[in-house]
Amino acid sequence: MSFLRRLFQGALFYVLLLHLGAMSLTWNLVSLLLYPLLSRQQGTIVGRAAISSVYRGFWTCAQWLGLMRIDYTALDVLSRDAGLIIAANHPSMLDALLVVARVPRGICIMRASLMRNPFLGAGARLARYIRNEPPRGMIRSAVDNLKAGGQLVLFPEGTRTLQAPINPFRPGITLIAYMAQVPIQTVFIETPSPYLGKGWPIWRTPEFPVVFSARLGQRFAPEADHLGLLKRIEAYFANELKPA
Repeated sequence: MSFLRRLFQGALFYVLLLHLGAMSLTWNLVSLLLYPLLSRQQGTIVGRAAISSVYRGFWTCAQWLGLMRIDYTALDVLSRDAGLIIAANHPSMLDALLVVARVPRGICIMRASLMRNPFLGAGARLARYIRNEPPRGMIRSAVDNLKAGGQLVLFPEGTRTLQAPINPFRPGITLIAYMAQVPIQTVFIETPSPYLGKGWPIWRTPEFPVVFSARLGQRFAPEADHLGLLKRIEAYFANELKPA
């Protein structure tokens, strides 16, 4: 019986991933049509809201099918804030989807190669997501977005966590906060599952249900000593996420 249950869950899991891929591809095709028709401001609003809606639908379906248990409503209060950096740890490839689903105005910094991805590129361009190249252009775009009241979702580890509790933080986040004069809101994403951690392929089924939770941490004001602030935030994450 447990084997049949596992087989059934695996089938639902693949249907869920195909659903996410189909929704992403469909929205990117629509985005190609909308990009030349909408103003920058209109495209930004529509693009960000649509991406958030697609991801929120994914999490809702995952929970409805019994494949995942998600506790992330604590992020909802962030939607009220303008000009905010949301800094989270990075245990899984799904972390950006988790945060953006509850923060409709949030955008990410993406690898330049992903801007050409058929499942992500057109939608990201419409929503004015930020390329990670060149570095100076990335920082300038991030600062401009924040000064305009945008929200920026960043993962200071730079890549998925390799060894708990966190990877060493990469510089940049506190410099951007200082240049834009916006606070950094910390978010802790926790999961006991290794699903889509570093080295886990997307098609490999995990143990079900996969559990994710997201909670708010301390908010840090920008400082001229941005490197010192980066070290304090890194130490704060390491202390909050260390095993009990």
